[in-house]
Amino acid sequence: MQGTQQSLPLALVRGEPVRELPADLFIPPEALEVFLESFEGPLDLLLYLIRKQKLDIVEMAIAPVTDQYLEYIELLQGARVELAADYLVMAATLAEIKSRLLLPRPELEEEDEADPRAQLIRQLKAYEVIKDAQQRLDALPRLERDVFQAKVLPAPDIKPVLVPPSVSLVELAGAFAAVLKRVEATEHHHVRREQLSTRERMTQILAMLEGKSYVPFEQLFDVSEGRAGVVVSFLALMELVKELLVDLIQAQPLSTIHVRAY
Repeated sequence: MQGTQQSLPLALVRGEPVRELPADLFIPPEALEVFLESFEGPLDLLLYLIRKQKLDIVEMAIAPVTDQYLEYIELLQGARVELAADYLVMAATLAEIKSRLLLPRPELEEEDEADPRAQLIRQLKAYEVIKDAQQRLDALPRLERDVFQAKVLPAPDIKPVLVPPSVSLVELAGAFAAVLKRVEATEHHHVRREQLSTRERMTQILAMLEGKSYVPFEQLFDVSEGRAGVVVSFLALMELVKELLVDLIQAQPLSTIHVRAY
């Protein structure tokens, strides 16, 4: 037994489906007309007509632009759209400029007559700059239109874990340079000391770190040993880091470097 497929209703009126159009339904012709372009004012329409013909604003041909502008005005009037006064004023201005350009100019002995399009061209150029800026701003991502903020609450059992930043080689070199400056400031006389090897200094550093959580980087250097002793301490510390016996830690970026033993 085959089931019959029911068609969807045309509309729902007060919860009841309507499957056939009423016999007395009247749809005015204006309801089926669609305008593909909408303009914000007479200058916007005029700029659109100039760009449509790929004309330069400074050298625009006033006659064809005027004809197209008047055609658009007639189209809106035929669609029973109330026109703003600005469109009618612009239509009158274009008609006046067109008539002045079509009439022959009398030869004047003095200064030539100014181009009747000059003022309109200045307005169009200023409007074009503003419109281009508006389009660039509109293309930028906009909150609640292109970008939406996520509103998520963390679970109550989640605890944030602060991950300390890694110590970079540049920061380590800067800390060592500060130790060398302290050596230069306190080096008044030279005392011959028994030179320590890197391995011996590694043992001493591990002894200094024993039983302590963190030790500031500067406290591992004895400036009284001079530049040679400080260099040996630095090499020993780098060897301990390489062998994963100590770790260099910062509480936050660009803060004091601390050393701890694993």
